[in-house]
Amino acid sequence: MTIDAATPADIPTLLTLIGELAEFERLAHEVVVTAAGLEEALFGPRPVVEAAVARVGTDVAGFALYFRSFSTFVGREGLFLEDLYVRPAFRGQGVGRGLLAHVARIAAARGCGRMEWSVLNWNRRAVGFYEALGARPVNEWTTYRLDRAALEAIQHTPSDA
Repeated sequence: MTIDAATPADIPTLLTLIGELAEFERLAHEVVVTAAGLEEALFGPRPVVEAAVARVGTDVAGFALYFRSFSTFVGREGLFLEDLYVRPAFRGQGVGRGLLAHVARIAAARGCGRMEWSVLNWNRRAVGFYEALGARPVNEWTTYRLDRAALEAIQHTPSDA
């Protein structure tokens, strides 16, 4: 297995993997990413995300997509693992562990204070995988999200509301 930083040539592959991940997570209806948008995010003048691609031989086995975060309490940069996906045919072969270790090495080399990610509660296999590696859930926090429509709407809310 090899794991390398994604290159612009990987954009079509990443789009396919993102689609597969969305199907697995039952969220395909939410996918609106385009090749141009992904390329801009990864390789544009101000990249906001990084990706790694795992291959077994010449076959693409999975990917990890991550970005910088910051902890005010720790006072240091962190990494947030947005997605880690292993294709079904390659599960149980160390690909997920390899991708997670790859991103963890990057975080350690950058002096990050921590690395975090989210996992769907119903994905018991992923929960077990992460906990077996020593990760722990942060149950005291609930994730909130403003989607694009809510971001647009909040602009019209008086600041003193």
